[in-house]
Amino acid sequence: MLDKGRATIAGKNGEYRYACPLDERFLDFTGINPNALKKELAKGKGDGEILAWIQANAKHKRTEPEIASWSAFVEHRAPADPESRAFFNELHSKTAPKREDIVTWFEMLDVDDYVSFGGKA
Repeated sequence: MLDKGRATIAGKNGEYRYACPLDERFLDFTGINPNALKKELAKGKGDGEILAWIQANAKHKRTEPEIASWSAFVEHRAPADPESRAFFNELHSKTAPKREDIVTWFEMLDVDDYVSFGGKA
């Protein structure tokens, strides 16, 4: 998400959209405003500095166990409703049609990034 924000600021985000529905899950979990985060990214801060800013500015102060639980849930999240499944299946068919191990959103994002930059699925 941070790289998408930086690419958006630079006008080089292509088809990637900052604060997309996947990003919104993180933003909602932390209570961070996407525009405020983008302003911090525009200052040229690195990932560590942005993490410190998020921790200082998050409306929802989370414990380490809450963060670990939420992260595990999101990492293993798969499309749940028919519309999301159809979108996921379309991406899967275009990106890695012979891969049977692509099940979660993060697996799809990883293979899409890999293929988009010259890798073979």
